[in-house]
Amino acid sequence: MPDMKPYLPPEWAPQAALWCGWPHLVDEWGGSLEGPRAHVTGFIRAAAGFVPVKVAAGSAEALASATAAVGDVADVVEVPAGDIWLRDTGPIVTGQGPARVAQAFRFNGWGGKYLMPGDTETANAIAAEESLAAEQHKLVLEGGAIDADGEGRLLTTRQCLLNPNRNPDLTAAEIEARICSALGIDEMIWLGDGLLNDHTDGHVDNIARFIGPGHALCQMPSGEDDPNKAVLLDIEATLRDAGLQVTTIPSPGLIRGGDVEPIPASHMNFTITNGAVLVPVYEEHYSLVALAEMRVLFPGRKIVGLPAGHILGGGGSFHCMTREIPA
Repeated sequence: MPDMKPYLPPEWAPQAALWCGWPHLVDEWGGSLEGPRAHVTGFIRAAAGFVPVKVAAGSAEALASATAAVGDVADVVEVPAGDIWLRDTGPIVTGQGPARVAQAFRFNGWGGKYLMPGDTETANAIAAEESLAAEQHKLVLEGGAIDADGEGRLLTTRQCLLNPNRNPDLTAAEIEARICSALGIDEMIWLGDGLLNDHTDGHVDNIARFIGPGHALCQMPSGEDDPNKAVLLDIEATLRDAGLQVTTIPSPGLIRGGDVEPIPASHMNFTITNGAVLVPVYEEHYSLVALAEMRVLFPGRKIVGLPAGHILGGGGSFHCMTREIPA
């Protein structure tokens, strides 16, 4: 009997659990964990009202501090984890129900830029905690580099997947073939570049996301000084040229801070879970418009805007630090 083709559920499919990271490497957070832990705590408390949350604590100190902060609403588990970026280090789970399999791709620290102890073990550790069989892949792939619509379409960027720091010995066609085979994908839609100063090399979850089958959401530039104006307009045009239904919401515009300016703030780095969408907020003008428009786009789900500036200081946001387990 031939093997069944893998099925990659979209993020809006029912979830059994939502894993979230816990900040614990102080050097990754500019010398202070207070701000990022406060914002991650706010996210976990909000998410726990909708889905069972499991917190990946990457050290004994992380286990103790996370338990003290959120242990009343979440299950805190000590697993190998460099820091909070489970979207990229955790498993990509295909299938639903008893057919679920954890797809464990190779992780190389975003092209060798950020190598943290435990990150190469996180995917298999979470799979073991979830009692899921794990299938190992030689391809280097981070979860934030792809986004699926549940009907065989996948979004990605050339800037990330074709970067010579990931899979230098493979052609674009070979990379596409391996991803399609592993995840049951029929069509890969290639965008160009990601946001300015995004040190993931342009992860797609910061610029465009599926919100329904064949329906992509992206951002329009906000303000005359939006540093990503040209990139955002190109993304929208590419999505439309691919024949997708496309909706736009405002970007956060120019956001300053951190060790690089401008910082790659995005409303796209939201997490979809059972009954809710948790959206990162960085300012008080464009975010209100984005949240209002998302309430129309996600009927039946509560849109929850939460501050995320301290998390972005570490290089990502809500989607980057979470990994859903399909029901």
